[in-house]
Amino acid sequence: MVTDDQSEVIAFLRAPATHGGLPVTSIDTHASIVFLVGTRALKLKRAVRYDYLDYSTVERRRLMCEAEARLNRTAAPDLYRGVVAVTREPDRSLAVGGTGQPVEWLLEMARFDQDGLFDQLAAHGQLSVDVMPALAATIARFHAAAERRADHGGARAMRWVIDGNAAAFADDGDHVVDPGPGLHLLTRSRDAVTRHGRLLDARRDAGLVRRCHGDLHLRNIVMLQQRPTLFDAVEFNDEITCTDVLYDIAFLVMDLWHRQLPRHANVILNEYLSRTGDMGGVALLPLFLSCRAAVRAKTAISAAMLQRDPEAARDLRAAARQYFSLAERVLDPAPRGLVAVGGYSGSGKSTLAMALAPSLGAVPGAVVMRSDVARKRLHGLDPHDRLGPEGYTADADRQVYADVVDRALEVAAGGHAAIVDAVYARAADREAIERAAMAAGIPFVGLWLDAPAAVLTTRVEGRSGDASDADAAVVRAQMARNAGLVTWHRLDAAKGAAEVEQAARDVLQARLGGAVASSPRP
Repeated sequence: MVTDDQSEVIAFLRAPATHGGLPVTSIDTHASIVFLVGTRALKLKRAVRYDYLDYSTVERRRLMCEAEARLNRTAAPDLYRGVVAVTREPDRSLAVGGTGQPVEWLLEMARFDQDGLFDQLAAHGQLSVDVMPALAATIARFHAAAERRADHGGARAMRWVIDGNAAAFADDGDHVVDPGPGLHLLTRSRDAVTRHGRLLDARRDAGLVRRCHGDLHLRNIVMLQQRPTLFDAVEFNDEITCTDVLYDIAFLVMDLWHRQLPRHANVILNEYLSRTGDMGGVALLPLFLSCRAAVRAKTAISAAMLQRDPEAARDLRAAARQYFSLAERVLDPAPRGLVAVGGYSGSGKSTLAMALAPSLGAVPGAVVMRSDVARKRLHGLDPHDRLGPEGYTADADRQVYADVVDRALEVAAGGHAAIVDAVYARAADREAIERAAMAAGIPFVGLWLDAPAAVLTTRVEGRSGDASDADAAVVRAQMARNAGLVTWHRLDAAKGAAEVEQAARDVLQARLGGAVASSPRP
């Protein structure tokens, strides 16, 4: 595993005298050590070789430093400065960027406030769920611009991931993962790849395997200039980086769920899917989430073996067990269901749908189809772009309602719960989604939100930055048309959001039973 003795270089870089007396803080991982000094961060790649990573020679480490700088400048151009050598000077001393013979290589980055890291924000209860849509949008743009790599991905790539996890669990000298459960998880994972092999390969062939981030968890995201910024993308192995886009974002979803932030995880997934329209891969989420959690268990085991501090090593082994448990749990099937939330504009449909979603169905909760977002997507617009009258014709309405039903059925067919958020003022539209769910054998619940006109108009007039284009005039026109006899469960939407959510949860618990958790859960 360890190929070179780097102790002299590490001691040199940890010494304040090396940096003009400035204090040095170091961050140790299983693959690198980062030295924080003044306004810069110097990253040393460990002389290690794993089944998935090779930093075994000085030359290899130089190449990987250069590759990391090149690949990460796309998402974080202000962070990555370049590569600098640790040199052996004529008097046998070491220097950073000296004129002597290079003996080691460092990646130089701009130092940032560690409190801005998303894992730190999460640990201190300061990671706002309101930031998640912007983060999901950042990731969606990153994936949209990423190089397509049909030479990677597919079923073969997922088998490679599982085989790597198997090797690590087999070499687990501390027996962090018991052999019996470990073998059972790997068997279930391989069975899932077999079941979904055609879908995995079809997504690769359709261009959904791209040069992604590869290590997209909270510690590799930082808030810079009020924007979520991705950094530390994998440079050392194309098998890890060139992957299915949903497998890439599954790392983040898993990390949030592991940290007991289910609403954050659900918002990330739903915002990403609303921007990409990629509902076809949702059936793969249990496999993707499980493999991501197992990878984290594997790397935690490796890091524990390298850790000098016994207490830190114990914490890493405990984390490995938690990740392993999550890897098992997310593979368990969950009851599916289709929920429609209807009501006039301003009734709180979207608020209720997103509040219910984390508690419905498989991890990370229900996928929400919002008609306002679908309408914009069908016209090639961003959710927050304003759409003119051409987007609100009768033909446009029929297209939107057919689209959200089709996508909801696709999600449910993949084993997940779905929520459709739309006005549903026409009885024909309400009947159509009920019939479609019944024909597909999917349990269905319709919720209708009632509120007085004054409440509705006040709410729509107070909106900003929302996908809906509705205003007070739209509300009056909707109510004038009359929704007719509504047979869905009617809820008093004039009440507070928490009361409405609880009333809806009671209905869903009675109708869908095991598909609904009593509250959002990790």
